[in-house]
Amino acid sequence: MTTRAPLAIDALPSRWPTVAGAVVVLTTITSVLLIAFAWPSVRSSVHDVPIAVAGPATAVDRIRTALEQRAPGAFDITEVADTPTAEQLIRDRKVYGAIDVGSGTPQVIIASAAGTAVAQTLQTMATGFRQNSNAAPSVVVRDLAALPAGDARGAGLAAGALPLVMGGLLAAVLLTRLVRGTGRRVAGALAFAVTGGLAITGILQFWFGSLSGSHLANAGAVALSIAAIALTVLGLESLFGYAGIGIGAVIMMLIGNPLSGTATAPEMLPGRSGALGQLLPPGAGGQLLRSTAFFDGRGATSALTVLLTWATLGVVLCLIGSLRAHRAAAWNPGHAPVRALTLNAQ
Repeated sequence: MTTRAPLAIDALPSRWPTVAGAVVVLTTITSVLLIAFAWPSVRSSVHDVPIAVAGPATAVDRIRTALEQRAPGAFDITEVADTPTAEQLIRDRKVYGAIDVGSGTPQVIIASAAGTAVAQTLQTMATGFRQNSNAAPSVVVRDLAALPAGDARGAGLAAGALPLVMGGLLAAVLLTRLVRGTGRRVAGALAFAVTGGLAITGILQFWFGSLSGSHLANAGAVALSIAAIALTVLGLESLFGYAGIGIGAVIMMLIGNPLSGTATAPEMLPGRSGALGQLLPPGAGGQLLRSTAFFDGRGATSALTVLLTWATLGVVLCLIGSLRAHRAAAWNPGHAPVRALTLNAQ
């Protein structure tokens, strides 16, 4: 007589409610990803973009009125007396461009390196001035901070934002899996930030031709961005385990990267989301790299502060996690030998 062995539980088909639950989870995740990455682009528009208008008060008032009629709320206008003052504001990254009606020939001054989307908007506006019968027939468009000829559209800088974020996340994941000891993980993150910064800027600057300025300064900007991301995720992991890596991925990838404004400009993102993006490492890193590459470091103070704050926060979280591990080992003698291996490696 032959007896049939019972089927293993793992060999049984999953229940249909389990399949339905998996479908719901996948649909939710896909929808969240779509919203995170597509919403900023779909709802992108010009609002409160800082520009300067140079010239006599009466002429400036006419320009302000014309802009408000054509695009209400699009521009945050700073009135200046002359062209040099407007140009200095552009170089200092206080404004994206300027309309100069103080000289003989009206001109629109742009800075494509500060943001190609805003520069294109100002160029379109200049075209509208030309077509306006009440305006002078010739309006000069002058680029005060042009992108390199090798990448005049700024595609390399925009496309490099996502790999930079992924590099910081990947560094945290690999260091968590392969390296024991808080001190060694932090050292590994900083070392990778330096080598990654040199490699990324080398590719963007010397191969793609997307960056100008000092290679070392650009590498420092990228390195600080990578360090801020990697150290923050390492710190979150030290406190919350693998859930901390998930929290870090949501902050940096799903929130920080789409709201960075690197491909357009923070002021073109919907609502106040662009301002939020500048408080996160991806947005601050993109702004810092633009400053070092095209504006001799001007306008970098805010971005530097944000990145240094996140990097410091990451180190502090790592230290807190390490101290908590020490305390847990002291209160759990049965696990002390296992914990000692980790603590001795620090």
